[in-house]
Amino acid sequence: MNIVVCVKYVPDATADRKFEDDNTVDRVGVDGLLSELDEYAVEQALQFREKRDGEDIEVTALCVGPEKAVDAVRKALQMGADKGVHVVDDAIAGSDAIATSLVLAKAIEKIGPADLVVCGMASTDAGMSVVPAMLAERLGLPQVTLASVVESQGDQVRVKRDNEGSTEVIGATLPIVLSVTDQSGEARYPSFKGIMAAKKKPLETLALGDLGVDAGEVGLSVAWSQVEDTAARPPRTAGEIVTDEDGSGATALVEFLASKKFI
Repeated sequence: MNIVVCVKYVPDATADRKFEDDNTVDRVGVDGLLSELDEYAVEQALQFREKRDGEDIEVTALCVGPEKAVDAVRKALQMGADKGVHVVDDAIAGSDAIATSLVLAKAIEKIGPADLVVCGMASTDAGMSVVPAMLAERLGLPQVTLASVVESQGDQVRVKRDNEGSTEVIGATLPIVLSVTDQSGEARYPSFKGIMAAKKKPLETLALGDLGVDAGEVGLSVAWSQVEDTAARPPRTAGEIVTDEDGSGATALVEFLASKKFI
C-alpha cells in the first residue's frame, strides 16, 4: 500500500515575513519550516501504517517548493515517513492553488498509484484549503476532507467532520484523498533515533520536466488569483485604560465596547 502525504514549506510565523516586488510571498529570504497543519497529516499517515502492523505500507512525503523546502520533507522523514520527494523548479514560483495541485497530482502519478493521499486542512500561509479537493479531481479519486477523527478497517475509511453545531460521519473506500484538521491528533516530535534514521532515507528531487508538466502551465503569469497590493501591518498602539475611581468604570467599559461594535 502506498500513502502519499503532501507537505508544504511555509515562512516561519515568528520570522520577519515579507513580500517580493511582484507581491508573492518571499520563501527564500526568510526562515521557513514544515507547515504546522501538515504535521497532523503526517501523523495520521503514520498512524494509519502503525495500525496495520504486518502490512507492506510505504509513506512518502511530497513537497513542491524552492530548494529550502527540502527541510519540510526532512522533517516528515524524521517523524517517520519512509521516503521523500521534492519537486523544485524556478518556473513554479508564484503558482496558485490550481497550478500547485497540477504539479502535486503529476508527482503522485509518477511516484506510483497512491492508495491514500493525505493533506493538512490548509496551509498556514495562504489558508485557502482547496488543494485537497483539486487533487481529488485531478487524480479521479473521492475526497474526504476536514476530518477530525479518522478510523479505518480493510479498505474502508470512516471520518468525523465537525461543523458548527453538528458532526458528520463520512465513509469512503480506498483509494481516496483525505485532509485532516488540527483536532485529529497531536503530531509527534521527531526522536533522536528518527532524526538519525532520516539521514539514510531516500529523498528524490524532481523538476517539471520529470513530471511532463510544461513551464507555461505554472507560475505567476498563469495564476488565476494574484495579490494586487500589500501594506505593512500598522504599529501596535497603546491600549485605552478604563478607570473605576467613582464607580463609573462599568458604564465606561460598556460605552467603549459599544463604540468599537464589540457589543
